[in-house]
Amino acid sequence: MAVKIRLARKGRKKLAYYHIVVADSRSPRDGRYIEKIGKYNPLTNPATIELDFDKALGWLQNGALPTETCKAILSYKGVLIKKHLLEGVRKGAFNDAEATKRFEEWMKQNEAKIEAKRSGLEKSRDDKLVELLAAEKKISEARAAKLAKKQADLAARAEAASKQETADKEAPPAEETTDAAAEAITETETTDAEVETITETETTDAEDEAATEVKTTDTPSEDVEETTDTPAEVEPEAQEKPAEPEAEVTDVQDETEAADAPSDDDTGNEKPADEKSSETAADEKSSE
Repeated sequence: MAVKIRLARKGRKKLAYYHIVVADSRSPRDGRYIEKIGKYNPLTNPATIELDFDKALGWLQNGALPTETCKAILSYKGVLIKKHLLEGVRKGAFNDAEATKRFEEWMKQNEAKIEAKRSGLEKSRDDKLVELLAAEKKISEARAAKLAKKQADLAARAEAASKQETADKEAPPAEETTDAAAEAITETETTDAEVETITETETTDAEDEAATEVKTTDTPSEDVEETTDTPAEVEPEAQEKPAEPEAEVTDVQDETEAADAPSDDDTGNEKPADEKSSETAADEKSSE
């Protein structure tokens, strides 16, 4: 029966760790074993190894065969070099003191290598952390600069808006100006309408006065027309004022020709007052 020093898998998926066991080569990997001599966790850096040194050395001297991984683990821990030195003592190459001295020197060198590796890992971890911090600081500065720029833009906009509001408050609103202009135009139109109304009123009054004068003038002509039948009575008055009726009638005719022109319906077959006055004047002249 071949006995092997090998690894038995434990843990869960993607988080595996191993037991270092001595088992029959015919047994399954995670099955029955003879003895457990240590643990191995490859997830840490450097890997975590817990090993019973004396038991591992004893099984090697008894003829147990390690697998490749277990051989590397035993070499890392110094089990293989210890077995080699003991073989030299047994063959008489050197004594136990020399073997112990050489083993201690090798262990110091191995520990120095392990410590250097651990220090290098820590340093690289620290350097990586510093780089991450520097990158984060750079990002924070860029973000702060962007925020400052944005705040400056907002402040500039607010200042511009404040100036615009101040200018709007100082200047009269366009709507009020338009309303004032419209009111002024309305007042002007109202004034013009009032002036036109007054002018029309004055014109109407003048026409009324002219009509009144025409009526007053028409009354003497009728008297004259009545007195044509009695020429003896009219002669003294005609001698005193022969041209006054004609002059007055002519002036009134020029002023009130458009307003007082008689229509066809009003006159009918009768002659106008002006023609009557003209006939009267002709009769007076003929009588003279």
